[in-house]
Amino acid sequence: MKISVQALLAGLLAFGALGITLGVTHHGDSPGQAPPKGPYVALGDSYTAGPGIPDQHGSPAGCDRSDRNYPSLVARRLGLDAADFRDVSCSGATIGDLSLAQGTDDGANPAQLDALSRRTRLVTLGIGGNDIGFSSMIKQCVERGVVYYTLGGTRASNGAPCREQYGADGTDQPEERIRAAGERLTGALSEIRHRAPRARVYVVGYPAILPAEGSNCGRAMGLAPGDVGYLRTKERQLNAMLRAHAEAVGAGYVDTYTPSVGHDACSARDTRWIEPLVPLAPAAAVHPNERGERGMAEATLSDFGVTG
Repeated sequence: MKISVQALLAGLLAFGALGITLGVTHHGDSPGQAPPKGPYVALGDSYTAGPGIPDQHGSPAGCDRSDRNYPSLVARRLGLDAADFRDVSCSGATIGDLSLAQGTDDGANPAQLDALSRRTRLVTLGIGGNDIGFSSMIKQCVERGVVYYTLGGTRASNGAPCREQYGADGTDQPEERIRAAGERLTGALSEIRHRAPRARVYVVGYPAILPAEGSNCGRAMGLAPGDVGYLRTKERQLNAMLRAHAEAVGAGYVDTYTPSVGHDACSARDTRWIEPLVPLAPAAAVHPNERGERGMAEATLSDFGVTG
């Protein structure tokens, strides 16, 4: 698919206004254990909130929460009413915003951890992408991809100008950010356990944004071919960190990546979970659409032992 530079820039503007969120697979439950019950508190960033997916609701409006995001779907399947379900996720959230108020374009979101209490019995947490600057990475990679294609696909960068940029000083900058985010996540999970000692806690990983084979996808997403694989690798490293730190403290990890393979932003419009730079469904650019949130909900429920 050929996309004009103007269309790419329009997608970038929409994308840049929002944070990226990415998730946990649970290993702490015993076989046959009953599904969790409420009160349930959902924490996280935009991949949890569901920006652009109707209907948007909740306060502050700047968090861009959808009533069809995966926490809402999970709560409905568990039969929880409004008194036993709180979604305090917010687009653009970092791990630091779990314990501090977060400003948005339309109001401030209180510290997300303030929603927890000793009554809380279930917590899901989807966060980390904004801590490593994943949205900025994609924007930078798209900018270099536009130049790459404008110049006719120069081979000077081996088809991965963005990868070269982030490793220019001989270090893997995103990997260092992922490591630092892991340390912050451990602290946050400890605080969650302190505030909600009787809750079952699940970290929810990020779904596949880009495909395993990226040559055609690169042009559609404005990415040089080699940078498709580079960004995919960084996302998988982020998910691996989330899993490792969740399991280290006895929390569950929900793997949304595996079930989303083949449903990335470059897959067919009627099967994709993630919208491309120019969304064709009600959702933010490079974020889950309603189908994606349903898929993430099913992965989460499966870890709970809820099927059908």
